[in-house]
Amino acid sequence: MRNLSLRTRFSLMFGALFLLAGAILLLVNYVLVARYLPEASTFTSSENTPVAGSGPLHVSGPDVAQSISEYRDSAVQTLIVVSGFALLLTGALAVLLGWLMAGRVLQPVHAITATARRLEAGNLDRRINLDGPPGELKELADTFDTMLDRLATSFDSQRRFVANASHELRTPLAVQRTLVDVAMAEEDASPDLRRLGRQLLVTNERSERIIEGLLVLARSDQGLASSGPVRLDEVADHVLDSMSGLAASRGVTLHRSLRPKTVLGEQVLLERLVTNLVHNAILYNSPGGSVTTEVDGALVVENTGPPVPAEALPGLFEPFRRLTGDRTSHTNGAGLGLSIVRSIALAHDGSVRADPGTAGGLRVTVDLPEAP
Repeated sequence: MRNLSLRTRFSLMFGALFLLAGAILLLVNYVLVARYLPEASTFTSSENTPVAGSGPLHVSGPDVAQSISEYRDSAVQTLIVVSGFALLLTGALAVLLGWLMAGRVLQPVHAITATARRLEAGNLDRRINLDGPPGELKELADTFDTMLDRLATSFDSQRRFVANASHELRTPLAVQRTLVDVAMAEEDASPDLRRLGRQLLVTNERSERIIEGLLVLARSDQGLASSGPVRLDEVADHVLDSMSGLAASRGVTLHRSLRPKTVLGEQVLLERLVTNLVHNAILYNSPGGSVTTEVDGALVVENTGPPVPAEALPGLFEPFRRLTGDRTSHTNGAGLGLSIVRSIALAHDGSVRADPGTAGGLRVTVDLPEAP
């Protein structure tokens, strides 16, 4: 019973209550009929006794008793059968009416559920706006809309803070990089100074990647500024060509199987999505491994790196999360690659999932709706 929907349970409960009331009514009917339907003894007391209301007719007492008794039993049985059939028929009708009534009563709840399913962090502009007289469901819908207003304000403030902070940090990092370059270019710079300068440049570069990733993440969370038809296969082909040098330097082979697919979106963000996937697939790969990129309905990027535990997959899409759980020791990336991929996919009304690769590594599938 717990596995049934609320509408089904309401309908069955309504039908059960109707059947219970009908059964009680049928029982009362039976008791009344059985009590007040005359017995055979009312009509015959002895032989040659006239039948009441029939004039001077004289019949044999035992024959009259048997006939009236059979008639009485037949009438009671017919009453029970016909009433029971009518009760079952009206019970089924009550369940159907209860189903229709429950659907009408629960319609605002379905509206709330549908709105909640369409919501996401980058799209909190949907509201229920339930019309109707004041009541419990109207109050629930209005409370839900008020909660969404507060959430939208909070998310907008958070995104603005991340974007503004990231933008403000880019200038001091650029100044630091320039100062380190100038200090290392001095002729009298000692070896220790040059070694320290190289380490500072690596740290500075990683900080710049983090800030750039935060800016892209904040931008994609705000939705699409503009959209148009984009050939996803051409974007993937361009990204693979640009990544061929990095793949060759790491001994990774790139494979591609690209079928034409046009999506509605922003080309710059889609190019960043594919770049992050291919870049991660190359960096987190085994020597002599391969990266396979497919566009056939969905975009699929798979590598042959070390095996990835299935329980670790959901956390890879969180910001600054890596498989090893180390946020600081890894210098190949900022830990935002898959977070940006998910944010861009959601901004395009798409979805992304990760699965363990068939030959180790990771298989990431991005499903984006085709352009109309």
